[in-house]
Amino acid sequence: MRGSLPISLLAATVLTGCASVAIDENFAEVERFAREQTGSEVRWLRSDPEREAMRTEVDRLLAQPLAIDDAVRIALGYSPAFQSLLAEAAVASADATGSARIGNPVFTFERLFRSGAEGRELDIGRSLGISLFDLLFLPARLEQAEFRQQQTRLQSSIALLSTVTEVRQAWVDAVAARQVAHYREEVATAAGTAAELARRMQATGNFSRLQRAREQALAAEETANLIRARQNATAAREALIQRLGLTPSQAQALRLPDQLPALPEAPMDEATAGAALLENRLDVRIARTDLDRTAKSLGLTRVTSVVNGLHVAGVRNSETGESTQRGFEIELPLPLFDFGDAARASSEARYLSAFNRTLEVANNASSQVRVAYEGYRSAYDLARHYRREVVPLRQNITEESVLQYNGMLIGVFELLAAARAQSASVVQAIEAERDFWRAEAALKASLLGQPIVPLTLQSGASPAEAGGGH
Repeated sequence: MRGSLPISLLAATVLTGCASVAIDENFAEVERFAREQTGSEVRWLRSDPEREAMRTEVDRLLAQPLAIDDAVRIALGYSPAFQSLLAEAAVASADATGSARIGNPVFTFERLFRSGAEGRELDIGRSLGISLFDLLFLPARLEQAEFRQQQTRLQSSIALLSTVTEVRQAWVDAVAARQVAHYREEVATAAGTAAELARRMQATGNFSRLQRAREQALAAEETANLIRARQNATAAREALIQRLGLTPSQAQALRLPDQLPALPEAPMDEATAGAALLENRLDVRIARTDLDRTAKSLGLTRVTSVVNGLHVAGVRNSETGESTQRGFEIELPLPLFDFGDAARASSEARYLSAFNRTLEVANNASSQVRVAYEGYRSAYDLARHYRREVVPLRQNITEESVLQYNGMLIGVFELLAAARAQSASVVQAIEAERDFWRAEAALKASLLGQPIVPLTLQSGASPAEAGGGH
């Protein structure tokens, strides 16, 4: 007995493993997921030199207009918010490792005195006990801990995917808002020029008050649109800065491209999108892992609900004038009042809940991919329609208006109205392209298991209405 306990304790210690090793293994899995699925690199900054090196790299990236892939790189290697997610994942991993470890052995010491006619006697009792129940069920606890580690890895991958999607969409919003603000300036300038000409023509008697008021109203509306566009550009830029976790000095250095990337020549076809194996989606894998863990817990509960403790201890007692006593004692709770039926019923109900939740997630996964693809394809078709049809048509109208103006067939106000309509169509084209790139990011996230609320395409004002055509 005295030799078996230390051996058991040593075996249990080896089997439960080291928390730092599990943390590093989980982080390595997240790194692999990031490289394979997002093409980016994850960095976990755990020391001041690492943080300083990454800060230097971020400053280098900010020395030029920030590309979307560089924005993702900064977010996954520098953002305090994402670094906090990595630390929280490490906490969950350490907790999972700790849950598999058996309880520490209990040392009991008794020192008792007995006074009688023969004098004072001393009794000393010593025992070192350990839960044999924990040792017997150690393999099951290790298996449950591994389930928790799997959940931690999958949840970390979900958080990474969410971060990448949010950063990509924030970058698209910031670039598009800046681009829209630029074109709003052109529209407002054209409207202001028309209003000034109307004022002068009224002063010379060639324009009525009504005609002048119309041009002034258009100029006032475009000024309001410009103010809103500038505010939107500032808000979108700051949202991106927050996602990246930039310092005030780095925020000042941030520069964005002048325009969004060009649309791809062809959209992703539905067969390619549907080819993604839904069982590899992160949310489906999480649900299945939870179901497996619940099933294992159900089998364990059927045993522990009746017998939930078994302690064994080595005992050594000393008494004055008597030889030392050595032996062992066993402690076993008797199921006289609680037969474990409530625990078994609860465990079975949890299993049924996990089973149906897994079915729900699996059934919804295909629908979510279809919805995401439909939003992606609609956004692509709309953006291409603006670039290939609406904008070229408005440009042709402006060019023909210039020719007619040079031939004195139309007046300057008709020419300015055509220019305003063209600029307004370009703004709508930019917004359509923004919606496409946001939808693409949402589709990629949905294919991997991070369903996002699909984009609803809004019908904007026609260029003629925005430009105030005559």
